[in-house]
This record gives sequence, C-alpha cells and structure tokens, in this order.
Amino acid sequence: MQRSELTRQRLAAVFLGGVLLLYSPLVALFDGRRDWLGVPVLYLYLFGVWALFIAVTAWVVGGRGR
Repeated sequence: MQRSELTRQRLAAVFLGGVLLLYSPLVALFDGRRDWLGVPVLYLYLFGVWALFIAVTAWVVGGRGR
C-alpha cells in the first residue's frame, strides 16, 4: 500500500472520529452547570477534542520518518 493511500485512509478515520465526538447528542452529555476548577465542562470537552484532532492530524500528515 502506498504511503499517500494510507495517509488518506487515516485522515478519513480522523474525520469520522471528529464527526462522532462532536455529534450533538454526545456533546449534550457535557452541557450543564458542572464546572471543573471554575471552567465549564462543555468548554473543556470541546477544546480538548479540538486539540486532540489537531495533534492526531499533525501526526498522520507529518509521518514518522519513512
């Protein structure tokens, strides 16, 4: 399998993971009046997922020295 095809498949998986983690019913689980160290849990979840996908995308696109 060529590297570009593998990268394309991994990026598709990252996209689908993002769709699932940012799907409205799942996000609604974190919507409420709960705070963690004074920060709403919803904000922590959204920014955490966002940062995770940036890191995973950078890892997939950046390669591992192959």
